[in-house]
Amino acid sequence: MPGRLLRGLWQRWRRYKYRFVPWIALNLRHNPRTLRYVPEESKDKVITDEDVLGTLLKVFQALFINDFSKQSDILTILPEPVKSKYQDLLSVQHPRVKLLEYRHQQQSIFKPEEILYKTLGFSVALATSSLISAGKGVFVAKGLVPKGAVVSMYPGTVYQKYEPIFFQSIGNPFIFRCLDGVLIDGNDKGISKVVFRSCNGRDRLGPLKMSDSTWLTSEFHNPLAVGQYVNNCSNDRPANVCYQEFDVPAVFPIELKQYLPNIAYSFDKESPLRCVVLVALRDIKQGEELFSNYYTIVS
Repeated sequence: MPGRLLRGLWQRWRRYKYRFVPWIALNLRHNPRTLRYVPEESKDKVITDEDVLGTLLKVFQALFINDFSKQSDILTILPEPVKSKYQDLLSVQHPRVKLLEYRHQQQSIFKPEEILYKTLGFSVALATSSLISAGKGVFVAKGLVPKGAVVSMYPGTVYQKYEPIFFQSIGNPFIFRCLDGVLIDGNDKGISKVVFRSCNGRDRLGPLKMSDSTWLTSEFHNPLAVGQYVNNCSNDRPANVCYQEFDVPAVFPIELKQYLPNIAYSFDKESPLRCVVLVALRDIKQGEELFSNYYTIVS
């Protein structure tokens, strides 16, 4: 019995130690591959914001077109120029089919991960991590992730530095801290789940959803929204992805916000929505697990 208890405590410590500040301080020098030196906040970019935006728009537009049969309420309130844009996109994939006709057809809808593969040339999926006692991990399920590609997003409720997150943070290993102190709660259970769904309902404008809450379920609408399950790198498994912060611009298409897996805790029109994406540091092959570094050293 004592042996089983000690083994349980040891497994818990192996999972928790990467978030225990004294252990981190003592082991930083011994594990340099977990360090990332950022000379200046504005330069903490592996790829440009324009590249991130371009990737998200490309994937979200493909998901939107794939979901046309479910978008009838949204399409009726969109301005004509926006409808024309989707008619053009639709005509490329389905020549001689009009937008209104397509909406009522019994089309074969692809799964979100299939859309991701068709759009970017790879797909990612959750599976048991290759790390002992690490739980879930994120793997390249199909295709090849090229260096510099956006490979996933970190979902969750976005908190400003002054907003309350104490109760949500208790026993929560999924809180991501941005360089400016903004926090993202990527936990899909408990209070965190209730808070996200509440904010999601608050911000909805009729048929228009301002965020995607399906990452809280087993049926993701956005196949990129798995970044909270990317595990920390180790000595024998160096990081192959890194975190990059991205503020959603005001011009982001309103009909595509339904695929954003983030939402602000407080409704604030002045602050742009903060997102965090994970970017590939090298080419990542099919079957490889994604590893990030949890520690950012700002010098």
